[in-house]
Amino acid sequence: MISLDTPPAPGGVLGGPIDAAARRFILQLAKQLHQHGTPAHRLEVTLSVLAQRLGVRAEFFSTPTSIMVGIGELEQQRVHLLRVEPGEPNLGHLSQLGEIVRQVMDQEITPAEGLHRIDEMDAAPKPYPLWLVLLAFVCASVAIACFLKVRVGDLVVASLLGLVTATTALSAARSENTRHVTEPLAAFIVSTLAFTIDGVLGTRTGYATSLAGLAILLPGLTFTVALTELSTRHLASGTARLSGAIVTFLGLGFGLALGAKAGGAAGAALRDMLPMLHGALPRTALPPWAEWAGLLIAPLAFTVLLSARKQDAPLIVIACAAAYVTSKFAGAAVGEELGAFLGAFVVSAGSNVLARVRRRVAMVTQVPGLLILVPGSIGFRSVTSLLGQEIETGIQTGFRVAIVGISLAAGILAGNVVTRAANRIRN
Repeated sequence: MISLDTPPAPGGVLGGPIDAAARRFILQLAKQLHQHGTPAHRLEVTLSVLAQRLGVRAEFFSTPTSIMVGIGELEQQRVHLLRVEPGEPNLGHLSQLGEIVRQVMDQEITPAEGLHRIDEMDAAPKPYPLWLVLLAFVCASVAIACFLKVRVGDLVVASLLGLVTATTALSAARSENTRHVTEPLAAFIVSTLAFTIDGVLGTRTGYATSLAGLAILLPGLTFTVALTELSTRHLASGTARLSGAIVTFLGLGFGLALGAKAGGAAGAALRDMLPMLHGALPRTALPPWAEWAGLLIAPLAFTVLLSARKQDAPLIVIACAAAYVTSKFAGAAVGEELGAFLGAFVVSAGSNVLARVRRRVAMVTQVPGLLILVPGSIGFRSVTSLLGQEIETGIQTGFRVAIVGISLAAGILAGNVVTRAANRIRN
């Protein structure tokens, strides 16, 4: 973790005019951090501290689709515009980038060597094979289904829908024509299948299994990060990210509404043709330990889906468990909003302390911990209620999403403030 109180090295590492390699390193690092899911407030702080240690006068402005970097004294400043696509968190690359930044700041390697290592990182193959990524989607859907407390037979449906979501999302992402409609397309296909199965088998859990299958695509984390950026006065980035999360929610809700209609009609037709399948799935309630099994399965699935390193998996499991247990029991005692705040505070403060001790990136454990807490499913319910003309229910649920999201953002910021203050006192 980069400390804001670290003074620049005497004379920097440049010792004269701005070095071209240092400038390229800063620009490339800015692009990489953005592409791999770093929020604006962390990105700008990291780059500012790095530029200070390199002896470079630089200013940074980040939005979800671009970064502006001004290098040099104000009257001679050169401004670089980097056009970037909003990226999903890649925890493995963020860990490597954090290590490269630390080595450059400690003058263990030069900026030119840092650039070379970033190029090697980009050229490396993906850390997990395709079959394991598909399995992670399935496991995440099953874990979410356990949290939703469905029936035993519904876990089979949730696993199937998770596989369908993975296939649809990965296939759509490969084509420029379908990449921007991945969420509504996946929602339509998954919900159509879920409500068809519901109609044929008579499970009455079409909505719950659809939610479990689509949970990994819900933009709850994006929504929470947006509120955090707004709270830290990164207004442009926070507003743009919040708008993107709302549009994604609407796209998923629209796909679900269409799929529910199509699946309901198909299920009714097939039920008459295949009456022997009605009630074929076991309707036994899940045992009490299923929720805790889901709490182990979900972090391991997140480790693969977020491309985290294998050695970080135990820490990710611990972070998710701490966040979930804190939020669950605190929420039962003092209310959902305060429970969300305390859960986010625990994972934020713990991640920052761990990052400082291990000299690693805090996001490696913070992001998975927040994924357990984010109000994506609540927002999904709000959108589907509005689309179903249940205006009052939709507005109430939407307000609940906002309150829980603000509680999570406050917990993240409180964890950052407390650990930063503790570091200053200790130093």
